[in-house]
Amino acid sequence: MLWLVLVGLPLYVLLAATLQSRPDYQRSGPLGLPRHLTLDNYLDVFDNGFGHYFLNTAVVTVCVVVLVLLLVPPLAFAVVRGARPGTLRVFRLFLLGLAVPAQAVVIPMFYVISKAGLYDNLIGVILPTAAFCLPICALVLTGTMREIPGELYEAMTLDGASTWLVFRRLVLPLSRSGLSTVVVFSALQAWNGFLFPLVLTQSEDTKVVTLGLYNFQTQYGVNIPGLLAAVVLSTLPVLLVYLFARRALIQGLMGMGGK
Repeated sequence: MLWLVLVGLPLYVLLAATLQSRPDYQRSGPLGLPRHLTLDNYLDVFDNGFGHYFLNTAVVTVCVVVLVLLLVPPLAFAVVRGARPGTLRVFRLFLLGLAVPAQAVVIPMFYVISKAGLYDNLIGVILPTAAFCLPICALVLTGTMREIPGELYEAMTLDGASTWLVFRRLVLPLSRSGLSTVVVFSALQAWNGFLFPLVLTQSEDTKVVTLGLYNFQTQYGVNIPGLLAAVVLSTLPVLLVYLFARRALIQGLMGMGGK
């Protein structure tokens, strides 16, 4: 019960504030009971352009997930089943990206994106976000593919299956848990991304949800009920993704270490 209170209290504060007007919230405080329920805060969120920010964030998230799914599974398969001795060395070099924080390379990233003509463009946010998702996603999916028994590879090879057929008919179906983990992780990174959109975009047309939350803060105060309503709406897509993929996500993380 104590743990339930600790978890439920912040959720109550969050949801109760979104159903109150700003004067009522100031009178009752964050722990007070709502006197007059209202949905005006959610309507004001969309009046402030949240729908456009939501769409931009969805585009960035979908593109990042697609890029990761196109690049990581072949890379992980090459590491697990690759016969060339240099493959593992390349993979270890690739994993050095885990040791490089985004904050350390934001200035050269800004220079590269500007020289490429992608500044203030959603593509300029998608590419670096996907790049920083690749190392951990490759590590997770490599561990998942190592759990596939070698006898299955040998059986398909004896049946005359090509490498592409083995990858498509054997590896991908048996790597669903790892793929779900990769999708959820990359979607979270893209949806909650703040640093790259802040540095690499400027106009309202390319603003995403994390930057749109600033619209509820003015020079003289913060519209807390409106801000929390925007937070609730921004967390719903990620919450739905996690609810549908939580079992596969846990299995994928448990198998990350390989055999």
